Amino acid sequence: MQDEYRTVARAGVHETEVNRSRFLCALASATTEQEAQAFLAAVRKEHADATHNCFAYVIGADASVQKASDDGEPGGTAGVPMLQMLLRRDMRYVVAVVTRYYGGVKLGAGGLIRAYGGAVGEALDTLGTITRKRFRLVTVTVDHQRAGKVENDLRSTGREVRDVRYGEAVTIEIGLPDADVEAFRGWLADVTAGTAGFELGGEAYGDA
Repeated sequence: MQDEYRTVARAGVHETEVNRSRFLCALASATTEQEAQAFLAAVRKEHADATHNCFAYVIGADASVQKASDDGEPGGTAGVPMLQMLLRRDMRYVVAVVTRYYGGVKLGAGGLIRAYGGAVGEALDTLGTITRKRFRLVTVTVDHQRAGKVENDLRSTGREVRDVRYGEAVTIEIGLPDADVEAFRGWLADVTAGTAGFELGGEAYGDA
């Protein structure tokens, strides 16, 4: 698994103009290819009168799904530069649709490549990105007497507390970088006098 990746901080649209052609780049996060296609369909419906609605998306932390379309622009001048911009910025789980309204001036292949790639880059800069890091899920089980202090200590040291459940004992789920697991295990034994349960779970991604 990738140690980290970036994704779009919020959905939105950024507009640029190149030689009287309008380029509107709509960005959104997409956890599946179906979500990316649904976003594309919504943009195409909204801008059904546009000259082109070109798209690119990258799904998977390891970029396992990559798709792009020139939507009628000369081959390789729209979708591919959009996709390359997303990959160059380490963007994942993201879909970009650039809608072009033709302004009467032909841009040429080089101009189109710069315009479409640039529209995505400017939209990313404007809307912002967030980094998500890989971590291990750890489940801690403590008695009710110690639970409050353990949870407070976890939060005060910047640990990501993902879930707290109360039953016969208190179960706290946290996320840890791989490198911190053994040190955390020792810390937990110290603060609970060895009474806490510790269970190592799978891997996931969280905000850095």
